Amino acid sequence: MTFSKLGLIDQLQRNLDTLGYATPTPVQAQAIPAVLAGRDLMAAAQTGTGKTAGFALPLLQRLTMEGPQVSSNCVRVLVLVPTRELAEQVHQAFGEYGASLPLRTHVAYGGVSINPQMMKLRKGLDVLVATPGRLLDLYRQNAVKFEQLQTLVLDEADRMLDLGFSRELDEVFAALPKQRQTLLFSATFSDEIRALSTTLLKDPVRIEVSPRNTPVKTIKQWAIPVDKKRKPELFLHLLKKHRWGQVLVFVKTRRGVDELVDILLAQGIRADAIHGDKPQPARLRALEGFKNRDVQILVATDVASRGLDIDDLPQVVNFDLPIVAEDYIHRIGRTGRAGASGMAVSLLCADEAPLLAAIEMLTGQNLQRNAEQGFEPDHRVPETNASGQVVKKPKKPKLKAGAFRVPSGR
Repeated sequence: MTFSKLGLIDQLQRNLDTLGYATPTPVQAQAIPAVLAGRDLMAAAQTGTGKTAGFALPLLQRLTMEGPQVSSNCVRVLVLVPTRELAEQVHQAFGEYGASLPLRTHVAYGGVSINPQMMKLRKGLDVLVATPGRLLDLYRQNAVKFEQLQTLVLDEADRMLDLGFSRELDEVFAALPKQRQTLLFSATFSDEIRALSTTLLKDPVRIEVSPRNTPVKTIKQWAIPVDKKRKPELFLHLLKKHRWGQVLVFVKTRRGVDELVDILLAQGIRADAIHGDKPQPARLRALEGFKNRDVQILVATDVASRGLDIDDLPQVVNFDLPIVAEDYIHRIGRTGRAGASGMAVSLLCADEAPLLAAIEMLTGQNLQRNAEQGFEPDHRVPETNASGQVVKKPKKPKLKAGAFRVPSGR
């Protein structure tokens, strides 16, 4: 299979050649013809399998071939994403795939001035990539209109349809024209989200190119049991022992991110942070520094579990396990992308056993545990079984009143 057989125009094929795209991935091979045909779509594919190109390429072609000229403050394609980082990445992808095409694209998210975004919209946009909150800010100020909207894309749709975004999305959906194409793309879809999608999609094409909620097979995964208080010490030990280069580290809380970065900087290690309290320019600088290898260790909350596309990232570390099991798949999916191999290690303490059980139940596989000499935990990490349940250690039977123990050896 080649991109030319998918019916893409010459300019898009030349851009793909320049980018080094030789053959379409399975999700691209199935999604591109469906999107070109104007069908609604629900596509589930593992992280790093090229979902963005699966919708960006056919939409760029339709925008180029169909017209009409976009009116002031209107948009023809709206792509909604959950995070600022993902918004930047998707917008960049549209720019690369559509290089030299006569189309206008822009990105809108919070944490930066709204005025430049409003100025861009005045001339109208063919593609707007946005987070829900900032899109609603623009809509309430009459800076964006949807009369010419042809296609809505929900990227990382499982997170977009999560309860945390439901109120904003309900308001967005109410403002959009009923007659439109709707595309849902993600690595994971829960049963609840699949049911909810039936209200958004009309006779959709359903694509599932890999088993549901499974990590990429090229990622080697394991966990190291350790006491919570010794996690920073263990991470420094592993960093030195394995001579890790670039490492993306996920920590549960913003405070925990900053504390780990301070520890690393005190050791002379080039580290930076991404989390929700960081201003957007600082988040972008941290990401850019990590990509160009000025930063060795990037420590982040789950705001970075989706939308970070880093070439040949060899190592992901779960300093803390995620609260939401699906986020584990997205976290480790930052490595092992586009067929490359990768490693994902989780530092596992006793009170995280229920989180591990939830992850194992979701993925249908038990995470191998490898003890690290000198870091064996004082607080035993409970075992989990094949059903994803924590196996509690049997309690010792209580002695009845009046009973006595027989001393051993007598």
